[in-house]
Amino acid sequence: MHIDRDDFLRWAYSDFLSNRERGVLAEYIVGKCLDAVSEKRTEWDAYDLITDYGAKIEVKSSAYLQSWKQTKLSVIRFDIEKKRFWDARANQSSKIPQRCSDVYVFCVLTETDPNRVNPLAIDQWQFFVVSTALINAKLGNQQSLSLSHLKKIAGLGVSHHELADTVKASYELASKGYR
Repeated sequence: MHIDRDDFLRWAYSDFLSNRERGVLAEYIVGKCLDAVSEKRTEWDAYDLITDYGAKIEVKSSAYLQSWKQTKLSVIRFDIEKKRFWDARANQSSKIPQRCSDVYVFCVLTETDPNRVNPLAIDQWQFFVVSTALINAKLGNQQSLSLSHLKKIAGLGVSHHELADTVKASYELASKGYR
């Protein structure tokens, strides 16, 4: 028997409405926008991406529609809990729970029509960028974040066209001590 790689990938990883696959897709989309996907993805690393200028990025995703049968749209929430992280490069876990990135990118798959939703359609995504310093200052040990609260601290979301500049500006401001 021969295992075809493409057949396997389609079978195992093509349901982009499932939480796990949508999350990995969101990381890839953000990585492509930031030109930060040159390395192979590291599962369970302390942060999801690193830019060429050194910004460590944590990507979170949520969607109104899921891969299972729904009677109503999902509520948009993001996990922002401080965690003991695994440092893949050092092969050890941290002792103290923390948020390890410099910037968070919250990705919302905005389509609400099950007949039109397509996670691969970049125009169906909206992105919210917040420095980790601002999250720590405003939210402290809070473990999750609603979309309405996110909009209060991040403002309006941006498109994929604006994402790279917005992330860089957020990183640079946080590096200078501004939130």
